[in-house]
Amino acid sequence: MPKPKRLMELMMTVNRKRKFTVRELADQFEVSTRTILRDLQELSELGVPLYSEVGPHGGYQVLNERVLPPIAFKEEEAVAMFFASHALRHYSSLPFETQAESALSKFYLYMPGDVRDRIDQMKNRVDIVAPTRQKPAQHLTILLDGAIQQKVLCIDYESREGGSVRHIQPVGIYARNGYWYCPAYCFLREDFRLFRGDRIRSAQYSSADVAPLELNHVHLGNWEAFTRQKPEWVRMHVVLSKEGVQRCEAELWKAPKLHIGEDGSGAIDGMIPTSEISYFADFFLGLGKNAVVKEPAEMVQLIRKRLQEMIEMYDPDLQ
Repeated sequence: MPKPKRLMELMMTVNRKRKFTVRELADQFEVSTRTILRDLQELSELGVPLYSEVGPHGGYQVLNERVLPPIAFKEEEAVAMFFASHALRHYSSLPFETQAESALSKFYLYMPGDVRDRIDQMKNRVDIVAPTRQKPAQHLTILLDGAIQQKVLCIDYESREGGSVRHIQPVGIYARNGYWYCPAYCFLREDFRLFRGDRIRSAQYSSADVAPLELNHVHLGNWEAFTRQKPEWVRMHVVLSKEGVQRCEAELWKAPKLHIGEDGSGAIDGMIPTSEISYFADFFLGLGKNAVVKEPAEMVQLIRKRLQEMIEMYDPDLQ
């Protein structure tokens, strides 16, 4: 086997085995132990983090910071990777943000000049805007790792009711309208809850005697179906102007299906949880005359109440 090919396969082998002896590798590649020792020295110089142990049970092992074998990318694949990273640049917090910047910097350094020029031009020609939030979500990496590894975390959480310490088992993380969210099983509530990333003040792996649950079957697409506290639902019917339809398409993501007419106007008609009445009331109030709420009656009353409060706030005769 040619030496370059042997080094490539050796790199993949040691990353896969993690712990091995020189004799095992020599037998596998059908070369002498002296040759394997030279090859391991070359891999170490290339950056593969090898650690040797002496003694009857010694050998070599790869440290946690493994170096993956080189991968050949086509030009379009390389540009696509930079585009994916560029698309997320408006988020103030990202999991593995430092590592991603380091990887892309290495990647960019070895690009041909014309490909680098193409990537630089792309940055000024395409953008995906997300709302910028002032409070960063600082614990995304450990939340994601907890979900993947099925580990229990201890978090200090700041909700509207105040701060509390929770033991949670994350399901995953997702971003919406500039915020990061983490659905997780809450051992305090004994049910699934949705936590907002910027409200998690601290997060660490739990040292308490809290055994993780078997939640491999629960993921971002189905976690709400496993909640024990089922929400109450109510019908919502809202008539929208053409501009109202456009605003709802751009901003509203929790609403039922939007029905659009030939002239561009439309309506929202479907079921929502009663817990979301306040959220929708505020949103449709902001649309002014471009949205008329017909149902539920509780939402109509809430909008009237808030309109009256605004009138009193701006009317000097009522102050």
